[in-house]
Amino acid sequence: MLTIPYPAIDPVLIGFGPLVIRWYALAYIAGLLIGWRYCLWIAARPPEIATRAQIDDFLTWATLGVILGGRAGYVLFYKPDYYLANPDQIVALWHGGMSFHGGTLGVLTALVLFCRQRKINILGFADIIACCAPIGLFFGRIANFINGELWGRVTDVPWAMVFPTGGPEPRHPSQLYEAGLEGLVLFLILFALMKSGARRRPGTLAGAFLLGYGLARITVEFFRQPDANLGFLIGGATMGQLLSLPLLLIGAWLIWRARTKPPLVNKQGP
Repeated sequence: MLTIPYPAIDPVLIGFGPLVIRWYALAYIAGLLIGWRYCLWIAARPPEIATRAQIDDFLTWATLGVILGGRAGYVLFYKPDYYLANPDQIVALWHGGMSFHGGTLGVLTALVLFCRQRKINILGFADIIACCAPIGLFFGRIANFINGELWGRVTDVPWAMVFPTGGPEPRHPSQLYEAGLEGLVLFLILFALMKSGARRRPGTLAGAFLLGYGLARITVEFFRQPDANLGFLIGGATMGQLLSLPLLLIGAWLIWRARTKPPLVNKQGP
């Protein structure tokens, strides 16, 4: 059976005794910093929703939302029994374990609180943040690939890989599928919508992100190996698919709602 050799990359980029810098941590840092710069670029263009200072301030809120929400989601959605028996391991982030769906809830919570405090249009601000989310997703999935985790199901496709922790069978490199769909493709779709004037209808881009991510995640889950401790759930669905269903509904509702509202007036022309 033909396979592509897995490019074994040390998950640790640099180590200084007990202090190590991992690719996974760098992925989060890169996603947040590049996403922050992209948000500044978007916010500088009409319609005026948030100032540069407000985007700068939200970076800290977003970081806390991603980390706290991502970890809480993993604990509650994927291994509640384990962490109930070992509560001291909840804070052991260096062992891995983050949930995108939990991180999304964390960022949304931070976004709503931040916008209410600063009196910013919530949906308009959400559109800006949604546009940068695929950047973090792309780097995160590449880090999953480097770590040799979250690999796909056994397959005989020519580009299958044998992952060090996945047994001797060749598997789908599903992390790369997700990096492509949730990262690159979704980024380009949101960019095209933004350039077409979608920001003048607040909620459109946020809805498109949730809808697009939900579709991409549900699709890739057909190629990704389910979590060993959960396996297949209702109707053969995976936890990732079940958690993505509400995103589809909320995303579609946000887009529909945006279409029923009058567009924002662009003071600087169309």
